Amino acid sequence: MSKGFLLIISGPAGTGKGTVCKELLERNKDILYSISATTRKPRTGEVDGVNYFFIDEEEFNRRIQKDEFLEYAYVHTNYYGTPRDFVIDKIDNGETVLLEIDVQGALQVKKNYSEAVLVFILPPTMEELRDRIVKRGTESEEDINRRFENAFKELKYIEEYDYFVINDEIQDAVLDVETIIKAERLKVKRNSNITDKIISKGAR
Repeated sequence: MSKGFLLIISGPAGTGKGTVCKELLERNKDILYSISATTRKPRTGEVDGVNYFFIDEEEFNRRIQKDEFLEYAYVHTNYYGTPRDFVIDKIDNGETVLLEIDVQGALQVKKNYSEAVLVFILPPTMEELRDRIVKRGTESEEDINRRFENAFKELKYIEEYDYFVINDEIQDAVLDVETIIKAERLKVKRNSNITDKIISKGAR
């Protein structure tokens, strides 16, 4: 059985990385979405082990001390983290695990798990990025300016990534990510016994 891998997708706010991930999962049922752990309370309809792993702060801190997260962050009064065992177990079973995360989180994962495959989602232009943020209609002018400034800062980290995808048309962007996944699945290092399989098939 070939070894799976962790696919990280990130990029500045407004690039459409969430839409890319949603479409990718809908089109590829063999890709698993990484489930995060969090200390926040479940919202109506959320299921433990499906939407999140819901744990209390004491348990979260215990797991931090035991180095059980590939990355974690404190956001809006709650902790969020990517459980190491969940991801590694799925990878060892040959699964492709998808993690959508911000740039800082992606770099944390890369530091703790160097085999991760990092994809940076880019806008066609920075002007288009600003237009997308404005069209959301959910942020104040101050928030828009801050997100736009942060986008320029995040672009500086693109050399830490393995691939980039320009999200001009969503279907084209998803196809580019699917191409990356196919190439990664065909890497020799993930299929170390492939020659033995080919030889055994030809044996009489």
